[in-house]
Amino acid sequence: MLQIPPYRFSRRIQATPRSMIREILKVTERPDIISFAGGLPSPAFLDTSGVARAAEHVLTEDGCAALQYATSEGFMPLREWIAGRYKTRFGLFVDPEEVLITHGSQQTLDILGRIFIDEGDPVAIEAPGYLGAIQAFSQYMPTFHTVPLREEGADPMTFADILEQTRPVFSYVIPNSQNPSGITYTTGCRKELAGIHKESSTLLIEDDAYGEIRFTREKRPSFGNLLPREKVVLLGSFSKIVSPGLRIGWLCAEKEIIDQAVTAKQASDLHSNIFAQRMLCRYLQENDIDTHISRITGAYAAQCSLMLRLMDELFPVEVRYTRPDGGMFIWLTLPPGCSAMELWRRALAENVAILPGTPFYTDGAGDHGVRLNFSNSDEERIVAGMTLLARVLERYLEECRRG
Repeated sequence: MLQIPPYRFSRRIQATPRSMIREILKVTERPDIISFAGGLPSPAFLDTSGVARAAEHVLTEDGCAALQYATSEGFMPLREWIAGRYKTRFGLFVDPEEVLITHGSQQTLDILGRIFIDEGDPVAIEAPGYLGAIQAFSQYMPTFHTVPLREEGADPMTFADILEQTRPVFSYVIPNSQNPSGITYTTGCRKELAGIHKESSTLLIEDDAYGEIRFTREKRPSFGNLLPREKVVLLGSFSKIVSPGLRIGWLCAEKEIIDQAVTAKQASDLHSNIFAQRMLCRYLQENDIDTHISRITGAYAAQCSLMLRLMDELFPVEVRYTRPDGGMFIWLTLPPGCSAMELWRRALAENVAILPGTPFYTDGAGDHGVRLNFSNSDEERIVAGMTLLARVLERYLEECRRG
């Protein structure tokens, strides 16, 4: 008898990869697991008392407005704060009307895919690239063209070839403490890429989710400083500096793009959580965010330095890794013939969780790479976890050498 399938799913959802991070995190919820697999900020810097005070003030002073429907574009005082932050950080003059509040940076990526990508359209993205962006853009079934990351940033020659030959609808980059590699683009690389994009029809999207978490005082320009306003879209998030649970991010672009993004957002959720927006805005007004960020940065710098020192001392010399100057991640590269998935299985057997690199590549490659998170582990767990991982690596690489 012919069986008729109960559901018919769209090609779009079938083309969208599952989040390997979310699947792996299910395995790492046990308290005995030392996890370097996730991308979580440290719970030590989630200011529960400060957020509670801000919430109380919002509900007491303007509770009805905070619990009512609101405009799709977002709470204007929060948009004004973001515009002012661009002036403080980069000297950029941004009109608050050019800022759209979103449900975290993930919704921003989905909106950009929706308003720019038709099926088969070319999109340029880093390799390894951010899994969340790959997942969001994949829904709209583009043709990905990948640009390898070097120590200085995305390779300009490859970018130039891709832009000339395929004319992508946009390029997506994370120039500050890139996820997953931890690489920060040099100023020279940024200028080269800006020059390439300036001469093309391709829009450049700069995702700056980690830009506030910097371990050095060296200032590097935003692509907003290097490209005409109409050539660049700037993305940001409060997840790493206040709270990921609030799910507040933003998109900053010229008005024509914002208008299309608002239409896409209205079709999705009408508006982002207005209570969370008002509460966040009040929190930013009542607290010294720069001092808070300084505390986060100091702690993460120490955790990163400790992890790198242990890797220098304990890891086999064939294993290479990046040396981040900010953010939350280190990218580890295994020697030829070794598999990150196999290393993941062996490490997990020793109660250490890592994240294999495959999902960070649009073509399923990347089994040579591993992402390690240092922000969500204290000193004791970093020492214990790195010691265990070093032992697993030594044994596994010895087997790889013997063939």
